[in-house]
This record gives sequence, structure tokens and C-alpha cells, in this order.
Amino acid sequence: MIYVALYYINKPLLSDEKIILGIDPGTTIMGFGLIKVQNKKMSFLQLNELQLGKYDDHYLKLKLIFERTIELIDTYHPDEIAIEAPFFGKNVQSMLKLGRAQGVAMAAGLSREVPITEYSPKKIKMAITGNGNASKEQVAKMLQNLLKIKTLPKNLDSTDGLAAAVCHFYNMGRADIVGKSYSGWGSFVKQNEKRIKK
Repeated sequence: MIYVALYYINKPLLSDEKIILGIDPGTTIMGFGLIKVQNKKMSFLQLNELQLGKYDDHYLKLKLIFERTIELIDTYHPDEIAIEAPFFGKNVQSMLKLGRAQGVAMAAGLSREVPITEYSPKKIKMAITGNGNASKEQVAKMLQNLLKIKTLPKNLDSTDGLAAAVCHFYNMGRADIVGKSYSGWGSFVKQNEKRIKK
């Protein structure tokens, strides 16, 4: 608790300003984007990706995801994190790897006491484009227009991360958010009691 208090003392506090980190977790590419919210308006800060395809060791990839997320938190001091929930597919091994990547990113945020909300891919697409089945390209183009981004990246994993942050901005203060929110380890444990071995 002392560490958390020190962390927030060093954070620049502006009452009407909020920074949101959006993450699209993956074991090949982790996309992320940051927006700043001021006076109920959002502005673009950054989007980028962590390339993991060159690593064969799955556990090393998880370590790198954790470290990069911590680095982003310590650099930009986000007030909240929005994360894309893994989609449900037929390949169980892929689902397991994606779930681990998401869990590691969430653990990094929770270790810094940053509140986390997860959104389904459909909900993110709906928030950005009005169409839950929109393509990555449609989402990226809409973000480019909304946030006045000059050039879109080659890979669109980073725009997926940015989309999660923008989706969270659109859903802030709404009681009907379809997603799970965690404000810390206690909150996570309470909402996931069935996962805990006693």
C-alpha cells in the first residue's frame, strides 16, 4: 500500500484530465493505444505494438507482455485500462494462449492498482463504427478520422488497442457496460471465486 501511495504522489494530477490505455493482447503482436480525455473530449496520445513473433518461448512472450504493460503504466500513468477480451474460437490452444496474454496484461495493471475494464471485440467495433461485425480496416479508418491520426500503421493490432481505449471513453459513467471491471486484486478475486483453488 505504501508503494501505491508513492506512485500516485508522483503522478501529475489534473482534476479534469484522464488517460486511458487500451490493449489488444496477443502472443504474436500486442497492440496498444493511449488517449487523453479532457473536458469530456478525447485526444490521441500514442499507438504502437509489441512484436512477439520472433520469440519461440511462450513463457518469454508472457514475460515481455507483462514488462511492456508495466513500462507503459509507469511512463504514461493511465487512470484506467481498457482491454479486449479474447474472442471465442474453435482452436482451444489459441484461445488458451490469448487468455494467458490477456491475464498477464491484466496482472500488470492490477499490480499498479489501475482499474481495468474488458470489452468484447463486438462491443468495441460497435462503439467505434456502429457495426459489431466491422473489419479491422473499418475500425482503423474510423479512428483515424475521429482522432486526426495522420498515418495508420501497417499492422492494425495497435489500432485495435486504441479502439479499446476509445470504446471505454464512450462507455464511461454508464451503468450498463457489458464487460467486467476490476479495480484491484481484491475486486478480481471477488468476481472470479470459481477460478480459485482452496
